[in-house]
Amino acid sequence: MKIMLHICCGPCSIYPVKKLRQDAHEVLGYFYNPNIHPYLEYKKRQEVLTEYAAGIDLDCFYEESYDFEKFLRRSCFVEKERCRHCYEMRLRKTALKAIEENCAAFTSTLLVSPRQKHNMIAETGKNIGRELGINFFYEDFRPGYREAVRISKEMDMYRQQYCGCIYSEFDRYANSGRA
Repeated sequence: MKIMLHICCGPCSIYPVKKLRQDAHEVLGYFYNPNIHPYLEYKKRQEVLTEYAAGIDLDCFYEESYDFEKFLRRSCFVEKERCRHCYEMRLRKTALKAIEENCAAFTSTLLVSPRQKHNMIAETGKNIGRELGINFFYEDFRPGYREAVRISKEMDMYRQQYCGCIYSEFDRYANSGRA
């Protein structure tokens, strides 16, 4: 099956791409992450993915618009629901790109992280899929998380220390005593 994989960063793509390919799926990557802040962090993650994708022969699409202001408008004053809004933005764009590229389904590397809200991602993806008429492919990629971390470290790949959004950056550093 041809699957459009939303990719948040290079390290998180390692296991999902490997697993989907092992299961005989044709994988296309899609980088759309308007939540990532600051902009230099966004560009660094994009650059790392570009380099990694070239090395594993993964065709990737990169959304030209950053859409950071759109993300802020959707998440401001609803901080406790920010993840739902963020997932919806990214998965909807991925589904639309999947349809444009004649994919049978779409999914996300967000499903590799033990820190992400898997039920919310699955629910959001399935709802978008029903609405747009494309399958959301849910697989729990978390069993491969440690392997992906190990491989990314062996490759000396840049690994970010927070999800990406301004809120998660604050939570990571202000609440860790490292600010």
